[in-house]
Amino acid sequence: MSVVFNSLLISIFFLVFSSPSAISESTELSTLMAIKTSLDPHNTLLTSWNPSSNPCGGYFEGVACNEQGKVVNISLQGMGLSGYIPAAIADLKSLTGLYLHFNALVGEIPKEIASLNELTDLYLNVNQLSGVIPFEIGNMENLQVLQLCYNKLTGGIPSQVGNMKVLNVLALQYNQLTGAIPASLGNLTALTRLDLSNNKFFGPIPVILADAPALEVLNVQNNSLTGNVPPGLKRLKEKFLYLNNPNLCGVGFQDLDPCSKLKSLNPSRPEPFLPQLPGNPSGRDIPESANLRPNCNGSNCSRQSKSSRVGVALGVIGVFAAFSAIGLATFSWYRRNEHTFGSTSNGISRRIITSQVREVYRRNASPLINLEYSNGWDPLAKDHGGSASSREIFKSFMFNLEDVERVTQCFSKSNLLGRNNFSTLYKGKLRDGSVVAIKCIGKTSCKSDEAEFLKGLKILISMNHENLVKFRGLCCSKDRGECYLIYDFVANGTLMQYLDDNNGSGKFLDWSNRVSIICGIARGLGYLHRKIGKKPALIHQNISADKVLIDENYNPLLSDSGLHKLLADDIIFSMLKVSAALGYLPPEYTTTGRFTEKSDIYAFGMIVLQIISGKSSIMKLNYNTIESRRFEEFIDSKLEGRFLESEAAKLGKLAVICTHEYPELRPTIDVVVQELEEMVKFGISVESMP
Repeated sequence: MSVVFNSLLISIFFLVFSSPSAISESTELSTLMAIKTSLDPHNTLLTSWNPSSNPCGGYFEGVACNEQGKVVNISLQGMGLSGYIPAAIADLKSLTGLYLHFNALVGEIPKEIASLNELTDLYLNVNQLSGVIPFEIGNMENLQVLQLCYNKLTGGIPSQVGNMKVLNVLALQYNQLTGAIPASLGNLTALTRLDLSNNKFFGPIPVILADAPALEVLNVQNNSLTGNVPPGLKRLKEKFLYLNNPNLCGVGFQDLDPCSKLKSLNPSRPEPFLPQLPGNPSGRDIPESANLRPNCNGSNCSRQSKSSRVGVALGVIGVFAAFSAIGLATFSWYRRNEHTFGSTSNGISRRIITSQVREVYRRNASPLINLEYSNGWDPLAKDHGGSASSREIFKSFMFNLEDVERVTQCFSKSNLLGRNNFSTLYKGKLRDGSVVAIKCIGKTSCKSDEAEFLKGLKILISMNHENLVKFRGLCCSKDRGECYLIYDFVANGTLMQYLDDNNGSGKFLDWSNRVSIICGIARGLGYLHRKIGKKPALIHQNISADKVLIDENYNPLLSDSGLHKLLADDIIFSMLKVSAALGYLPPEYTTTGRFTEKSDIYAFGMIVLQIISGKSSIMKLNYNTIESRRFEEFIDSKLEGRFLESEAAKLGKLAVICTHEYPELRPTIDVVVQELEEMVKFGISVESMP
């Protein structure tokens, strides 16, 4: 009996005095498993979340912990999750970042999420969430970024959102939200970016919103807003976006007519109202979009209207705002002095830990949108050599980071096309339905001189030819330190995939397609080598079968044209080592270290040999073989004789002269194009052969 009693005492001792972090870890593990069940109901995506593993040991994909073993970050963007957000997520009390964007989550936003007092970043955008925005979110005093855009949310914006004093970004675009824009948003002193576009908001833009001190970007396009635009919004210039609100008016705004008179609120139209106040139980006399002035003191307010009704309303709101401000200030002071993240003895504050976690996040996940509008790399900025004329040139080519993230589903693995030592390539679809390829290049791989980098970008947008991959746009991300180049997606892969039946693709080119591809490559090179308009004469420098893409009509498109103008010298050198190993570099490069048009011609000759032989390994050809018409030695046997011998001989001779040892004996690209055009003009169609 005593043995049992002693065992019981020992158990109680360990239960009471065991490590708090161990207890916390066990509790958080069960919470994470409950979250997994909700987010991934088919148990096919979060397979690394295993109840026998330690969530803080690096085994749970997308989970990061602090030094106390508490979960502080969940990054599951672009995973294809199709479940719902559970209320259990509120049990992770130390959570500072929750990134669930670019998934297919359904259901409502749980109100319990508002109890995460340490949360600074909440990304739920690009899902299929429905229902209303919980008013409890206004209690999240540390939230800096709230991304709810591209969902199916309904209802209005809760006025309590105006209590979030450190909120930096509020993105609600592309939902089904309605009602008036709450005047309480003007209380967000840290707000830099507010996007309410593509919803169903009506009523005026609150005057107090124009006075938000940190506001840099306001987008209210494609709503049903009415009335006079506050003049204070002129300071935002082109970053105030308001088109497709037919009943907006104002002076000094392009595309807006002056207001004939100040439009009053339509009493027959419903408006959202403030909470109940003493003496005003219904709150219906105080619409949140009322034209408030900040210089109220008790009942003595300056009046813009002769209406005593508006004066009373202003006075009541002034008193309410004053008490609210005092209460919030007191509460914030108390929170700042009471709470630290971890032990005060080791000097680790919540902000430092959050910063460390964000560093891990930046290396492995999508960037924080709010940092996109602050410090970092911006080669188009005025202080980095970007003039107003430069920005105007790039205007139609600029994508913002949100577009790039949406197109790539936040750089998800399912959209990954490939990577090399300096870039990563993703596939995506733009809003107009066109499919694109996005090349991500790190800042460290780009030219360190940003003025030179800018010149390279100008060259990219100056190029337009039917045999070059079409350049669609660019985005420079300050926070990620990356540049994104956006091109048309080319459906049939690279020329290399048609050689040697690479990767078992079964792709095969008949003779007419081979001749057409050779001609197209030559025309593309001819365009590069000539100065046309603002486009300077260019040398490709890195032509290979991998750099020739084949579209659905078997038209060849040169990729990476002009890319060397953006890249650092060491990156270019590493690329050239690959070209040299494959046999595309001319012999003179080893002694001169210089590129000329004739070095491009040499690489072109090598590609001609690859195309007519159907082999990726490049062999040298001589005139004797061609003159003896020993076609079996250099023509693809898979053609089974279905080729024109006259064309095969001419292409063989062209390849030999283009790969001549001495560059001065190689033809110019104009001569090559002329020879090819004459050959095709007088050739006989293969389809007419017996």
